Amino acid sequence: MTIRVGMLQSRVRVEEKLLAEELVARGVELVRFDDREFTLDLAAPDPAFTSCNVILERCINHLRALYTLRVLNDWGIPTVNRYEVAEVCGDKMLTTSALIRAGVPTPRTMIAYTEESGIRAIEEMGYPVVLKPAVGSWGRLLSRVNDRDAAEALLEHKLTLGSFHHGAFYIQEFIEKKGRDIRTFVVDGETICGIYRTSDHWITNTARGAKASNCPITPELDDLSRRAAEAVGGGVVAIDLFETDRGIMVNEVNYTMEFRNSIHTTGVNIPARIVDYVIRLGEGNS
Repeated sequence: MTIRVGMLQSRVRVEEKLLAEELVARGVELVRFDDREFTLDLAAPDPAFTSCNVILERCINHLRALYTLRVLNDWGIPTVNRYEVAEVCGDKMLTTSALIRAGVPTPRTMIAYTEESGIRAIEEMGYPVVLKPAVGSWGRLLSRVNDRDAAEALLEHKLTLGSFHHGAFYIQEFIEKKGRDIRTFVVDGETICGIYRTSDHWITNTARGAKASNCPITPELDDLSRRAAEAVGGGVVAIDLFETDRGIMVNEVNYTMEFRNSIHTTGVNIPARIVDYVIRLGEGNS
């Protein structure tokens, strides 16, 4: 029996092209769903979707991914990743909370809701700190706060902006990364590879120009990566880690990660490993 795999997508990036090529090469029937075009009737499952054995989510917009996964899972369709994983990974506070509950080491984080309590939290933690939007990616809207003047200005700006993203202050201790951090890739509970992301800037996202190089997977990295993936619900995730004087810490977990810069760097065929997992789920629902 031919497996029917749906792919949720927005604009098609290199990652989606590689995944589609790998799926077609495996002989599956690939159906693409553009989140700019389809509609979802929550009480009426759409045969275009329900006829798929499994659906791979690759939306760029977090809200579109989250809502679509909720509906598809309610319709009984297996997805990569599940709604619960997207919900946790898409919100930095929920991610940090999940990591702490699972006993995974992570930088100290405080939450505050007003300018006054935000200043108290920052000064209790000690300068510098990092302010992050709870929802966001690619290192956008991150701020390193070095003193009280900067803290007061940034907190005021966030409150004035008034959007949901700035309704709470996510305050994290600043970790001196010495120019690099680590990203590992976990698929179905296995740490398949990792990269160092090196930059002269304190933000080390490759989307912001950081350079990728291969990072050997040590037993410690493997253990932390798998524990972090399990903490957020498993599936296909990328784990961002810091090397610190207190040991390696998990910073964030990403559920629709980019990987174009990591394939040749690590020598691991990341899209093939993702597709292996997607097909296994599809075969279990055939």
